[in-house]
Amino acid sequence: MLKRFIPIAGLLLLAFLGEAQKPAAPTTDAPSYTPSGDLIAPIHYREWIFLTSGIDMSYDAATSQPSAHPVFNNVFVNPTAYRSFLTTGTWPDKTTMVLEIRGSENPVSINKRGHTQTSEIRGFEIHVKDHGKWSFYDQDGNTPLAKLIPPPADCYSCHENHGAVDTTFVQFYPTLLPRAKQKNTLSPAYLKEMASPVASNSTK
Repeated sequence: MLKRFIPIAGLLLLAFLGEAQKPAAPTTDAPSYTPSGDLIAPIHYREWIFLTSGIDMSYDAATSQPSAHPVFNNVFVNPTAYRSFLTTGTWPDKTTMVLEIRGSENPVSINKRGHTQTSEIRGFEIHVKDHGKWSFYDQDGNTPLAKLIPPPADCYSCHENHGAVDTTFVQFYPTLLPRAKQKNTLSPAYLKEMASPVASNSTK
């Protein structure tokens, strides 16, 4: 009996050591920073809640023509903030959104039309609500740190003027826009924008 137990115990020890070598899962999905104020980019963001994926998006009418090399914008949010939004219709403090920018390709394998995402990540932007204030951070993917994009960068005013909920583009999040309508948390700026003749025509 003892001879059979020793190999089993050895296998269990190897399995334990293998698990110990894996990166530890985060104990919180709240944002964290270095002493100098840089945001520590969340490395497990792809295990968060997927909100949407846009392709070849542009907010500038001058670039309305399709791009020859479109990119995908994938948006993820930390689970704690997502669950809170489902209850309240707005974002709590410590909300963290990650915008992952990927290249596209066509054709690939059996796909003959449309575009698929590549493994190439072209960049990240991170949107964080901390102490009641939203901030934008930029990460190039070669460092675990994300640098603050200081106001008055265009991203701040664009989100303030057009964000559907709490200066965020919930209008592009199909699973959350109905909840915001249900909770009456849509911003006056967004409601005014959607009531304009141009917006009404664009949705037909």
